[in-house]
Amino acid sequence: MQRVIAFSGRIRHLPSLANVNSLSGLQQWRCVLKQHILATLIGRQRFSTSPMLYKKKDKAKNNSSTNPDARSPTVGVVSADPYDLSQLQDGIAATVSRLKDELSKLRVGGRLNTEALESLRVQPSKASKETVKLGELAQVVPKGGRMVTILASEEDHIKPIVSAIVSSNLSLTPQPDPHNALQLNIPIPPPTKESRDHTVGVAKAAMEKATAAVRDSRGSVHKRLQDMQKRKVARPDDVRKAQEQMEKLTEKGQREVRELFEAAKKAMERA
Repeated sequence: MQRVIAFSGRIRHLPSLANVNSLSGLQQWRCVLKQHILATLIGRQRFSTSPMLYKKKDKAKNNSSTNPDARSPTVGVVSADPYDLSQLQDGIAATVSRLKDELSKLRVGGRLNTEALESLRVQPSKASKETVKLGELAQVVPKGGRMVTILASEEDHIKPIVSAIVSSNLSLTPQPDPHNALQLNIPIPPPTKESRDHTVGVAKAAMEKATAAVRDSRGSVHKRLQDMQKRKVARPDDVRKAQEQMEKLTEKGQREVRELFEAAKKAMERA
């Protein structure tokens, strides 16, 4: 119906057939009529907007090139760079940092780092095995060079805190304050040969633990290099050179661990 109305509208704009006086004029009138009919039909034609169809092969190729998520994931990827020793470097750095922290908490020269007390694990309740840091239950305040005061937030925490300090390797004996039920006084005894030897022994154990950690980091990288050589994802010459660099980094890390221990040991023996 819409086409008829549109067509009728276009006919109104045609010149009147009554005004045609010759054969040539009639032909022109027919030509104009055909143009109006074609214009009406083309104007009413609807065009499809459906997407272009691909062959299965072309469609799959197009999707994989335009959609990164459609690409098949790589399984079991191993770094093709044998010289990537970041795993070993990070492991050594973490080990050295941890050793420095442990050595700084040891008592040297009759003085105590309060962090050594704050980091002790305390079991607030016997009904639960959950432990928290002592610093979360109490405040540790140094009083001169020979005394440390602990101020607990609750009286029920006093006994668990005492147990944690006594069972630690700090060789300290907390004493309840006679005037404050929430306070513990910890006298720091002057260093003796026995206390020095004990502190050196603790430091040596920390050094041996750090040495083992460096060795473990080296073992992980060595295993990766061997696997790369076995799978032939790297040239044998590159693997050999990477192993040489690995050994140099390992030796450097072990040397740094030993130097930290020796420096701490000298400070303990001079105290």
